[in-house]
Amino acid sequence: MANKTARNIGPVILLGPPGAGKGTQSKQIVERYGVPQISTGDLLRDHVGRGTELGLEARVIMARGELVPDELMYGIVATRLREADCQGGFVLDGFPRTAAQAGWLDAFLEKEIFEKSKKCPPVVIQMLVDYTQLLLRLTGRRSCPTCGRLYNIHSQSPLADELCDVDGSKLVIRDDDREEVISGRLAAYETQTRRVADYYRAQKRLVAINAERLMEEVTAQIFGVIDRHCLGWTPVAGRRS
Repeated sequence: MANKTARNIGPVILLGPPGAGKGTQSKQIVERYGVPQISTGDLLRDHVGRGTELGLEARVIMARGELVPDELMYGIVATRLREADCQGGFVLDGFPRTAAQAGWLDAFLEKEIFEKSKKCPPVVIQMLVDYTQLLLRLTGRRSCPTCGRLYNIHSQSPLADELCDVDGSKLVIRDDDREEVISGRLAAYETQTRRVADYYRAQKRLVAINAERLMEEVTAQIFGVIDRHCLGWTPVAGRRS
């Protein structure tokens, strides 16, 4: 399904709660359209690891057990989005998480990208999943401590109960997949990140899809949204898909 297509798709923002499948679908978009996936968590770790000015500042804050402030994250994100591989578009993973971040991103894109050349504007896709389904997806997850393969006891169970199909190792439940942790993550999404969806909905830029379907069906929905959104824009390689 994910045959690569040369097209300027512009920024793609996937919204949805933990367990909605944003990471899986981001990889499908990257494979099909040849654009980078921009993860704020990965960016932060990279800056800290390389000891950049932004990374050193972030390390001090994180060492105090505090969250990295928006102003610092804006600098890290802006630095990455100015790189050449983002010219044809990109998928944002973990950003924006708040309405304030969404407002900053709009202002940055308008000033840094859309003023300089005609680009396909951002497409914002909200992945909708029922709360009960989210709990099944997250609490049912199991991972192999040896090979890292992932399973779900409700939808993608191993051949032998609680044992990895590849190496027979006993499957484990990751700490962030325990129900008490998941409840807190979903509550945080409801009180904070959902406001991002409200922000884009108010601007009539939000496209909601049913993310409870099979993975391939969800991927097809997302590709359809992106292709319709960018219809008529000049493809990167000078051809249409």
